[in-house]
Amino acid sequence: MTVKDNVILNHTEIKHKIKRIAFQIYETNVDEKEIILAGIDKNGYVLAKKLKTELQKISEISPVLCKVSIDKKNPQSEIKTSIPENEYQNKSLVLVDDVLNSGTTLIYGVKHFLNVPLKQFKTAVLVNRNHKKYPVKADFKGISLSTSLHNNINVILEGKTFEAVLE
Repeated sequence: MTVKDNVILNHTEIKHKIKRIAFQIYETNVDEKEIILAGIDKNGYVLAKKLKTELQKISEISPVLCKVSIDKKNPQSEIKTSIPENEYQNKSLVLVDDVLNSGTTLIYGVKHFLNVPLKQFKTAVLVNRNHKKYPVKADFKGISLSTSLHNNINVILEGKTFEAVLE
């Protein structure tokens, strides 16, 4: 099998998925003036930035970026956000990550935001792997994929070419 055979999503497909997810977020928040796009640090945050750009092209909604820092090896440790709680309180929030695998990172991210009253809370991922050990789901997803637990999905969202590769 060549490397080309391992590409799950190519650059064009990822751009289409991001645009589609942005439209879904807009449709769910059509009456909102502002929404919070809370991207889990690294690729989730990069994806949130790309969703913000698309939302600004298609709607009057003002998307606010929030970086969510979670220690993926120790998700029970303190979770930090780049904006204070009062800035997302009583607003619509979308928690964004690149891949939903076991659900560990997403569920701890969800848990953090449940401490603050929100108007609406949704999740968005580019790749949903269907290996959940926690009852968390992606409200908006680019692609659902059944893989072996031994596989890894590497999502590249920076640079000239975006890719999601099965390793």
